[in-house]
Amino acid sequence: MESKAGPSCRLVFCLLISAAVLRPGLGWYTVNSAYGDTIIMPCRLDVPQNLMFGKWKYEKPDGSPVFIAFRSSTKKSVQYDDVPEYKDRLSLSENYTLSISNARISDEKRFVCMLVTEDNVFEAPTIVKVFKQPSKPEIVSKAPFLETEQLKKLGDCISKDSYPDGNITWYRSGKVLQPLEGVVVLIFKKQMDPVTQLYTMTSSLEYKATKTDIQMPFTCSVMYYGPSGQKTLQSEQAIFDIYYPTEQVTIQVLPSKNAIKEGDNITLTCLGNGNPPPEEFLFYLPGQPEGIRSSNTYTLTDVKRNATGDYKCSLIDKKSMIASTAITVHYLDLSLNPSGEVTKQIGDALPVSCTISASRNATVVWMKDNIRLRSRPSFSSLHYQDAGNYVCETALQEVEGLKKRESLTLIVEGKPQIKMTKKTDPSGLSKTIICHVEGFPKPAIQWTITGSGSVINQTEESPYINGRYYSKIIISPEENVTLTCTAENQLERTVNSLNVSAISIPEHDEADEISDENREKVNDQAKLIVGIVVGLLLAALVAGVVYWLYMKKSK
Repeated sequence: MESKAGPSCRLVFCLLISAAVLRPGLGWYTVNSAYGDTIIMPCRLDVPQNLMFGKWKYEKPDGSPVFIAFRSSTKKSVQYDDVPEYKDRLSLSENYTLSISNARISDEKRFVCMLVTEDNVFEAPTIVKVFKQPSKPEIVSKAPFLETEQLKKLGDCISKDSYPDGNITWYRSGKVLQPLEGVVVLIFKKQMDPVTQLYTMTSSLEYKATKTDIQMPFTCSVMYYGPSGQKTLQSEQAIFDIYYPTEQVTIQVLPSKNAIKEGDNITLTCLGNGNPPPEEFLFYLPGQPEGIRSSNTYTLTDVKRNATGDYKCSLIDKKSMIASTAITVHYLDLSLNPSGEVTKQIGDALPVSCTISASRNATVVWMKDNIRLRSRPSFSSLHYQDAGNYVCETALQEVEGLKKRESLTLIVEGKPQIKMTKKTDPSGLSKTIICHVEGFPKPAIQWTITGSGSVINQTEESPYINGRYYSKIIISPEENVTLTCTAENQLERTVNSLNVSAISIPEHDEADEISDENREKVNDQAKLIVGIVVGLLLAALVAGVVYWLYMKKSK
């Protein structure tokens, strides 16, 4: 650049430059700027009255100056020297403040503001420091897993594009990891880009994990300097899968051991508490010393009672680490004798037994025609009311679904038995003749008049219950007649006759047949009377013995 003041001025300028002095009271001044921002450097000099111009320069590492900007005090014109790295980046204000846009690392220099008069040159130096915030640190090259008791590379913490370079720190669950031989190994390196002059910092962490590191977060941070001082950036958390050997083996059974019954499928599951868990095991079945190699499950199908016993499993490569469990296969057998359909004659004896064989105590229930019985049926002399469908049912209450039942259909047959009764109506105008019949299968009843053979169709029948029913006719005979009642089933035909006097002749009535219900009431009353009499006799006997002992003692 050339001044337009003439040759004499150029000579004065050169002399003044060589004789430039630092203005008393001005020391080193530093301007901090963020990378990419605008650097603003005030001149820091009072403008003298006889100022000719102001000028800015920077110093090379060898101390030689490079002039970059000029401003005349009279013409107010600004000229910028042809320095490629500052092309279109400089701005010099009227108060000689120099601005440099888009700050770069290469702008870290010693700049000098020069104010020139005819007889002096005043200088004010400024040190420029440029800072670049690094990228957020990131944990890369992460290990897929860590193993206990093994020193293994966990990962790299990397932070890029920093100026000046920073430091990286590792943390475990928020606490700083300090180097420890064989446990924590830190390797730090930094690299500068020759073009951008920015640093990339990398810290590698080798770590020996323990089971306490399960779900523990690892982080790293970068400490760097900015225009306002020291700062820190934190990485995202990284959690690692921790591998550790199996220390215990357990065995599980499905379904529940208390509910296994014959015919079920049993699934044995063997588990190791290591990470990752073992994928294969040896299964030992009762009575088999050699293990069966399988995945962590082994299934037995359609088990029988002889499968009861101890089941074990172990690691393949460490057979001493073993687990066992006892399994009981529950069973239930029922034998009803007789069973199916059984036909017996009335009055016959029929012994009935229901035999149970089970893995534990079983409950037994007897049913007759879907009604629960209080006790096991016993037949010393069969009656018609004993006929029916009997079921013996047993179950193991603790084992769901384990129950058995067998049935006996008892048929009690008998030839028809007839008893006839007659009764005169209190009005004396009619007589009621009843033919009581018992037998099975149900006999058919027919009334006829002896002699004439006439069939009487106007009859009234009772319900057929427990092998018994009756047929009744009402007549008003004008003369003596003989009535015949015929009862017939598949076994036999039975006939009985009864003489009936004319309605005008009085005769003795025969009592009606006692019903089963009434017969049971009579029997109960008789039993009660017998019990009372026996009790009185026993009381009298005891009183007599006591009296005899008393008299003997008195004598």
